[in-house]
Amino acid sequence: MGNYQFTLSTDSTCDLYHAFIVENDIKHVSLTFTVEAKNGELDSRLDNFTEYEQYVDFYNELRAGAFSRTSMLNYEAHYRHFLKIAEEGAEDVVHFTISSGLSPTKDVAAKAAADVKKDYPKFNVYVVDPLTATVGQGALVRIALKCRNEGKSAQEAYDLCNSVRLHIQHYIVAGDLSYLKKGGRISSAKAMLGTMLNIKPILSFDKEGKLFPLTKVKGARKAISFIKEKLEHEAPDPAFNYVFIVHTDNEAPCEELANYVRERFGIEPFVSIMGPVIGSHVGPGAFALGYLTKSERNEF
Repeated sequence: MGNYQFTLSTDSTCDLYHAFIVENDIKHVSLTFTVEAKNGELDSRLDNFTEYEQYVDFYNELRAGAFSRTSMLNYEAHYRHFLKIAEEGAEDVVHFTISSGLSPTKDVAAKAAADVKKDYPKFNVYVVDPLTATVGQGALVRIALKCRNEGKSAQEAYDLCNSVRLHIQHYIVAGDLSYLKKGGRISSAKAMLGTMLNIKPILSFDKEGKLFPLTKVKGARKAISFIKEKLEHEAPDPAFNYVFIVHTDNEAPCEELANYVRERFGIEPFVSIMGPVIGSHVGPGAFALGYLTKSERNEF
């Protein structure tokens, strides 16, 4: 699709839509998740949705009582992914994984890439640990895509992404506290009390790429106000002007935030629905905003 200096690759937790991945010739490897039905039956699936309705169906399944858990993509799937790219003649590859603070997938990817290199000596994979996931990871993929399309090298794209990854701010508003309880993020008592009082924890990523509770507010209105205050405190870095809004089948607050970003900053935000891997941890009804700033994350 172009005479580029490197091949761009990512796992599915970047939460970029299938059509965008195909249109921009991005190599894509799907992570796995397992849905446990109310009757206890287990169904292992790939995070490879191609239609918006598939995302909505997944969140409706959770609402109906199913439970989804995630598992690290295994070595064999990574090896097959990189082998196919090497067989197609690629030499330099910039690959994005889910944050090392959430999963050891980065190490699995690096091991698989090194093993493919044994048979294809010119095959080099630069594995970027984004120290984030979902739209934060997607932001870095977009930055690398711009580098690729401008004719920059794999090393240049890799260095740029590593230099800006800690400048991505995240504000993730959980919808249903029971999912944070199931994931071990909060206790049962806190989940029950928080649900009764309509408490909304706002999560963020720390500098090690781990999720942590940044603050908590009462109700979605206060959560939206909190995010707007953060944007007012430090506007998006004009060098990128990237704002990302994502939800787990909860469009209304995202539309409000998107309109605010357009009117206040003149930026067209990227709005999307979250995939099942990170969506499994926050449950339906969540929403989040991420953007790049000159300050490092959580410094204001």
